[in-house]
Amino acid sequence: MSRTCDLLGTGPMSGHNVSHSNIKTKRRFEVNLCNVTLRSDTLGQDYKLRIAAKTLRTVDFKGGLDGFLLGTKNHKLTPKAKKLKKAVAAGTASLEAAAAE
Repeated sequence: MSRTCDLLGTGPMSGHNVSHSNIKTKRRFEVNLCNVTLRSDTLGQDYKLRIAAKTLRTVDFKGGLDGFLLGTKNHKLTPKAKKLKKAVAAGTASLEAAAAE
């Protein structure tokens, strides 16, 4: 299982440990991944995702999974998130059509 975020694709970065004598050794900065279940209000379903803690804060700020997906540009999302976004957009359109009648 790769250590990447399911929504934004954030992965590990590389850098250096720097000692007191300025000797540099390679290291990896791992992503703080959390296993969460997010609810889509439009679709009425729960989704189990493995996302970064930073992304989880953004999802909360945007008002949930639906608000996050609809407010994020496609080029920033993973293929799994794009598929979810397409389903949420279709669900939103059908709800608006039903409300207009």
